[in-house]
Amino acid sequence: MPITSSHRTRSLPAGSAAHIRGEDVHIALGGRTVLDGVDVTISAGSRLAIVGENGRGKTTLLHILAGTLTPDSGTVARAGDHALIEQDLDAEGDRSVGDLIDDAICEERGILDALDAATEKMAQGEAGADEIYAEALDRAIRLDAWDAERRIDVALEGLHACTDRDRRLSELSVGQRYRVRLAMVLGASTDLLLLDEPTNHLDAAALEYLTARLRDHPGGVAVVSHDRALLRDVASTFIDLDPSRDGLPRTYAGGYEGWREGRRRDRERWEQDYAAEVAEHARLTQAAEDARGRLSTGWRPPKGTGKHQRATRADGIVRAFNRRVEDLDAHPITVPAPPMSLKWPESQTRAGRPIIGADDIAVSGRLSGPVSVTVGGGDRLVLAGPNGVGKSTLLGVLDGQIEPSTGAVSRHADARIVLLSQEVPDWDSGAQAHRVFSEHLTRGGRSHDDAPSLSSLGLLGAAAAGAPVGRLSQGQQRRLQLAMCLAEKPDLLLLDEPTNHLSSALVDELTEAMGTTASAIVVATHDRQMLSDLESWPRLELST
Repeated sequence: MPITSSHRTRSLPAGSAAHIRGEDVHIALGGRTVLDGVDVTISAGSRLAIVGENGRGKTTLLHILAGTLTPDSGTVARAGDHALIEQDLDAEGDRSVGDLIDDAICEERGILDALDAATEKMAQGEAGADEIYAEALDRAIRLDAWDAERRIDVALEGLHACTDRDRRLSELSVGQRYRVRLAMVLGASTDLLLLDEPTNHLDAAALEYLTARLRDHPGGVAVVSHDRALLRDVASTFIDLDPSRDGLPRTYAGGYEGWREGRRRDRERWEQDYAAEVAEHARLTQAAEDARGRLSTGWRPPKGTGKHQRATRADGIVRAFNRRVEDLDAHPITVPAPPMSLKWPESQTRAGRPIIGADDIAVSGRLSGPVSVTVGGGDRLVLAGPNGVGKSTLLGVLDGQIEPSTGAVSRHADARIVLLSQEVPDWDSGAQAHRVFSEHLTRGGRSHDDAPSLSSLGLLGAAAAGAPVGRLSQGQQRRLQLAMCLAEKPDLLLLDEPTNHLSSALVDELTEAMGTTASAIVVATHDRQMLSDLESWPRLELST
């Protein structure tokens, strides 16, 4: 579906009675089931996060809750007003910022005009004017109409959005248009806010404002976001759309940590039950094979004496074989295989082993120097600094893709240094993912006999591995790129914005593995949660 605008209902706020309730929601798009058996409620005070891998239906669920998309089955009930803010905003022709503001507060202005008219009628002694005035006053109070424009102005300022009423939307960047639209929603007196990736295009100050605004919102909030810091700071309940043992979404209380721990426990039980069933099935299969072997060698008595005794024993072998077969047939594997989880290959890098040294380097127009970096086995380093200071350039120098203008770089001859860049490589879009993976490991005549298989890394399932890379989602392509890096078993792994396009659950797994691998790690990221998680790592602050 297009993700280009926002949607707001035009009903009076319902306060504490406001809610959206979806029950047993099912929808299929393009012949594929996207959502099935979803039960979800958003009410006043709700702080709900909708999470899951790319393509699990998070945005689709928001649209169903907002009423812009109708489910194939199930029910959705709504009370009060709500607003849906999507991931982008069209330029909308010649419309201006002021036009959006007028749209956002037109109901409040209309009610204030009605209140003024009712006041004048009361002053003139018109019959029934007091009832009209009372009704208009009630609507104005419920919408807090007198403060409407000020709230919009505060939101525009808080998000660092354009405040010039005359500025045309077509003159604004995508990010600027998005911040203006987001301000319209946050500044309104709306019961329920439905937000799809609201941290896109926001700087640090705007993120702080958004977080505080969502936490203080008197109504309910449902948010789809890969920003783990926002989820940790705002959400109290999580609905997880990723595959579960019974195929139904899971709801977790207890905030971000409650979701992580609940998901971990469910996954652990699932894996244990699946392993137990597989083991029991294997045991019964072996028992049947053993019985088959005894049957094939023992059911015909040899010539000579004791034929009756041998025949009786053979009959018992037949019955035993039949029982084993019946046991096996009665014990199918009913627990589905659990989903993938990241398996970081074991590194042979020795702690303290020299890997790379960069002395007094600079890159003209891209990295101000002098910058010096020394990395050995097991070292950890975070590259910090605002956009444009050269973090990606420095990683490119360490990887050998960029030559420094000044300074020197020395690398250990046998060290494997691998870069996960921000840009996905220019792959042949028609090539299958597993072939792209294999060819990467053998390019230039290199030998990676000890490299793990694509499937063993837990990053791409069989269907995605067999699909052309051009049909993979951004998240799946990023997973393939990460798999290529890990499969080389690097002594030094350079990570440039590693959380881009990856789900919250995978980023948590990645962060945990980064802390335990013997490989050296250098990471450049703006991800607030990752920076917090890596707070104990040494930091190199770059500046212009």
